[in-house]
Amino acid sequence: MSQGRPSTRQLMLLGLAQAVLFVAGALLGRWLGLALGLDAFGSGGYSNSAVFGILLIGLGGGAGAQLARAWFTRKYGSPRS
Repeated sequence: MSQGRPSTRQLMLLGLAQAVLFVAGALLGRWLGLALGLDAFGSGGYSNSAVFGILLIGLGGGAGAQLARAWFTRKYGSPRS
């Protein structure tokens, strides 16, 4: 773990990791929703199953971004320092 401010390269790595894991988490949330019968993009409008499918996509994307941030903090320290 380094001390001081993270370099620009390290911060770009954080942004890339967050973007990739956000998309991966959202896709996992989508697939989990489909497996549970919660189609976020179904033709039924905003039914309960669609809303919960959207919720799973959002939770998956957010979890992926948080996972990337936790990895960065463990490896390089807090990006806010």
